[in-house]
Amino acid sequence: MGKIVKFYNCSWLPKRIIQNRSSWCYELNGLQDVLKKGTGGYKRVVATFGEDILQANGEVDRPKLGQIVFSDPGKRQLLNRLLAPFISSGILREILKLWLKGCKVIVLDIPLLFEAKMDKWTKPIIVVWVDTETQLQRLMARDGINEEDARNRTNAQMALDLKRSKADIVIDNSGTLEDLKEQFQKILVQVTRPLTWTEFWLSRQGAFSALVSIIIGVVVGKNVVGKL
Repeated sequence: MGKIVKFYNCSWLPKRIIQNRSSWCYELNGLQDVLKKGTGGYKRVVATFGEDILQANGEVDRPKLGQIVFSDPGKRQLLNRLLAPFISSGILREILKLWLKGCKVIVLDIPLLFEAKMDKWTKPIIVVWVDTETQLQRLMARDGINEEDARNRTNAQMALDLKRSKADIVIDNSGTLEDLKEQFQKILVQVTRPLTWTEFWLSRQGAFSALVSIIIGVVVGKNVVGKL
């Protein structure tokens, strides 16, 4: 299905990449959909953690659930096991939809890519990296939380250094926003290169071309055999 580009740890960059590119598609599919009221993931989580994690409207209170799992490694692992199948199937379903629409490049923004075992389906994987202390400071400023809660959240995730080691492309986000934009322009050249033959044949256009070739081959073969 062409290229499937994965961004880790930054949401505005993938959106920026697809601007003015009609054959590129952007998909954000993390915990948002799998915890929606009535879904399989929602039912499993509520059955496991109880109705105390629900808001008045019946939806999951995500900050409350986060406080529970980020402070308890065992519960966090349990939540990951509960949701991993739903996250993986949801991602694959959305990728298939975009492929059928004819997208040559699909840009994914998935927080749990490695945890959901989806990294084998994406190329290239781009990690936006920052050092631990800077990550903590930015997290506290963004969410208005104290250092202990911030550390619990970062410790609950795969370490950025480990993500960096698994990445095809790394963007250093420890500097200014202008520094980040400058790096973005450089990696954009790599990401926007023409499709390889393998990527082309995995795209909808490539699959259609292969199907037409097979049909023509069968028809021609029958005519040749008929004349013998």
